[in-house]
Amino acid sequence: AVDARRTGMLICGGGLVKHHICNANLMRNGADYAVFVNTGQEFDGSDSGAKPDEAVSWGKVRPEATPVKVCADATLLLPLLVAQTFARERGAEAAAAAAPP
Repeated sequence: AVDARRTGMLICGGGLVKHHICNANLMRNGADYAVFVNTGQEFDGSDSGAKPDEAVSWGKVRPEATPVKVCADATLLLPLLVAQTFARERGAEAAAAAAPP
């Protein structure tokens, strides 16, 4: 992450993994993109429940980035995100193939 021109985080779930991925981006003055998918709530004080603003304040996400927190079960949402990504790519390929020469 330190030598990358841009970095992004798609963190499904939370806890220790979220902590270490965010800290890797801290060493390069923050990630350029961040999406947090978990069911953690802010009231309990856990790292998983923290809002993206918290990561910005610690320098784990760049201030000019637009981080997103999706309150959903990661095991349900990740397959939908991946499927939509491939569906969008396949749709573009099909449209290019169908276009007249």
